[in-house]
Amino acid sequence: MHASRGIALFASAVFIAACQPAPTPDVATAPPDAHPVPAAAAPEDIIARGEYLVRIAGCNDCHTAGYAEAGGEVDTARWLTGSPLGYRGPWGTTYATNLRLRIDGMEEAEWLAYTASLRTRPIMPDFILRTMHEEDRVAIFRFVKSLGPAGEPAPAFIPPGVDAPRPYFELVLPDGPPPAAAGAP
Repeated sequence: MHASRGIALFASAVFIAACQPAPTPDVATAPPDAHPVPAAAAPEDIIARGEYLVRIAGCNDCHTAGYAEAGGEVDTARWLTGSPLGYRGPWGTTYATNLRLRIDGMEEAEWLAYTASLRTRPIMPDFILRTMHEEDRVAIFRFVKSLGPAGEPAPAFIPPGVDAPRPYFELVLPDGPPPAAAGAP
């Protein structure tokens, strides 16, 4: 499959998933091995868990410029520094945040509160973070913190009807934006 077509299909799948209502997880029924790194684990184990989660959750796919195109072969020094690639649709044009700058000024408790209630515009699948166990969100936070601040802030959101500079994916919905996306921050 051509790389740009594969990326477009992936972005479409993420967008469609992001537009679905978030399920309410029942943490009590989580499998017993859902937390392989206990909260009392060594700091390096928690950071390694965070790196693993960032890789498998697809964070780099949007938050690291060129990651998908390079098949994941991007130096970690460039990870999670945002991307100039916009995602344009009926909601306007959004950009993947520079997570290293976003997290840099946060304390762990702030991150946990932020990710527990995160609601964003498409195409960010915010429901993934909201449904993660706290230990996993801590691991991601500590991994990103371990990378240190780098890069520039992401471009600002561009409202609907305003032209966005290239590059961007244009996502067209058959009946307009889902109701939850229309007023998202």
